[in-house]
Parts: sequence; C-alpha cells; structure tokens
Amino acid sequence: MKVFTDQMTLQTRGKGTYEITDEVSAIVRASGIENGQVTVFVRHTSASLILMENADPSARRDLERWFDRLVREDDADFIHTHEGPDDMPSHIRMVLTRSSEVIPIHQGRMVLGTWQGIFLFEHRRDPHSRKIALTVLGE
Repeated sequence: MKVFTDQMTLQTRGKGTYEITDEVSAIVRASGIENGQVTVFVRHTSASLILMENADPSARRDLERWFDRLVREDDADFIHTHEGPDDMPSHIRMVLTRSSEVIPIHQGRMVLGTWQGIFLFEHRRDPHSRKIALTVLGE
C-alpha cells in the first residue's frame, strides 16, 4: 500500500464556502494512486469541510444563512469572545460540521456524486489563510 501526503493553503475572503474539489483532484492525480481513499483535513477550529452540491450556488447560500440563524453572533451567553463576536460561533459551527472528509478513489479519480463538491466552510468574517492536509492511501 502506498501513502502520499501533501498540503494546500487556501486564502478566504471571509465567511462562506470555497470549493476545493479541483485542487484535491490534482493532488490525488499527483499521488499516482489508482484505488484507495483520500483524507482531507482542515487544520483549524474556526473553519470546516463539507461535501455539498456544487451545481447551484444558491444551495450553499441557503446553508450559510441557515448556519447564521442557528449559531448567532449576538448570543449574550458566549464567554469566549477574545477574538471578537464571531469567535465562539465559528468554533460551534466547526463542531457541527466536520474537520475532515474521506473520499474513495477508483481508477485514479475521486468517487463523488454527480453534484457533490468538497468545500472549505469559512466561519469567520475576516479573510484567513487556511491550511488543509491531505493523505492519499491505496494501490
């Protein structure tokens, strides 16, 4: 079994979803692994990874607005506000989603559904530089 590791950095413009499917696909191709899996891991506690529809951007906008209503920045019960009013909400949003995704690889390509894409979900209002670690395992 082969193991291939890499990392990528993504510059965000603030809250929202950022598709990284093409970048992850390029790393899978570079690995030379034909059959196996890729693990994608975001190295932050205020951003997450999601598999989401990538055909219609309105689906992602609806998700983003829903999260804004679910975890409000003006919650007076939050104590952890050292980095501003979006600090604790960003941590909660990350916990409610995922810090990693595992995607199967078959014949050198990720096995995603027709409308599935891999997205970094930025939960902070300000731009950030996000580090994403990837491990490709297989034959």
